[in-house]
Amino acid sequence: MKYEGWPEPGELVVGKVDEIEDFGVFVDLEEYRDKRGLVHISEVASGWIKNVRDHVREDQTVVAKVLEVDTSSKQIDLSIKDVNDHQRSDAIQEWKNEQKADKWMELAFGEEMADDRFRAVANELVAEFGSLYDGFEQAAIHGEEALEPCDLDDDDVDAIVSTARENVSVPYVTVTGYVHLESPSPAGVDDIKSALRAAEGDADSVPDEAELEVTYVGAPEYRVRVEAPNYKTAETELEAAAGRATEDVEAHGGTGEFHRERQLEEEA
Repeated sequence: MKYEGWPEPGELVVGKVDEIEDFGVFVDLEEYRDKRGLVHISEVASGWIKNVRDHVREDQTVVAKVLEVDTSSKQIDLSIKDVNDHQRSDAIQEWKNEQKADKWMELAFGEEMADDRFRAVANELVAEFGSLYDGFEQAAIHGEEALEPCDLDDDDVDAIVSTARENVSVPYVTVTGYVHLESPSPAGVDDIKSALRAAEGDADSVPDEAELEVTYVGAPEYRVRVEAPNYKTAETELEAAAGRATEDVEAHGGTGEFHRERQLEEEA
């Protein structure tokens, strides 16, 4: 999707070199509809430039910083030299992500989707999530719930969630902790099993986007491993799982203690 309107000064934009002149480079902006910018020769690269073509070539994809925008004269001044390698890499990745999201929109709604409907749906996702890609990613992680703030009908939501879950590779992080569980009662083994079941939780206590696994290390130590889309969720669910186990075993007269590092050696 190409944006209407104009980029803002200071913004990083992705473009394709369209024309090279002795005084600078004209760049077609890939993210904006019918917008073209100029990189003056002094903004192409640092230092003295003898030949602009030594630094850029036609049809090359570049990342540039917006220096100034004059809407009355329809002029956008750009700088390539003011963009560092890290910024360039991030901007290119974001642009590629949005190209993927455009493809997902086509998969969700068909290539014949009317432009005005495409923009209506896309604008809802961009307004809520900042980009089409992030909207699809959140739909893949959280399902229909993620799209509740958007003004979309049920069919649109179903199409986005279905497409997202079939095509989006969701990034996950993993955190691990350990819980010591002991029970002095004659039914101690059953008490520990009950505590481990409590740690694993159920659909009501563990959100869909998190995966939780409890494994035996060596009595009285058990490992809790959580995968989630971000560290905040993963850490929250890890502590919650340990808390459920501790509460359950203490209710049966035992003791429980959570710690992040292993306390016992792995069994052979």
